[in-house]
Amino acid sequence: MISIVEFCVRTRLERPLVETWVRAGWLIPPQAEPEPVFAEIDVARALLIAELRNDLGVNDEGVTVVLHLLDQVHDLRRTLATVVAMMREKRLSR
Repeated sequence: MISIVEFCVRTRLERPLVETWVRAGWLIPPQAEPEPVFAEIDVARALLIAELRNDLGVNDEGVTVVLHLLDQVHDLRRTLATVVAMMREKRLSR
């Protein structure tokens, strides 16, 4: 787990901005109280958000949409992997 101080250093983001992104639901730290503690995946997500906003000029509403779509893709990939594993298991049990 990564403290918010370390998170800010690694992402080169200011703490108030990170806190804003947490309030917006863009970042969801596994632990929020008493201080936010982040996972490695949150670092990648924060860097993606920064790139969307700073390099690609995506506005806040657009960032919300992009993150929602990415989350859906990841959920679908997880579901597909589960289905494939179940199908393989069924074939092996025949």
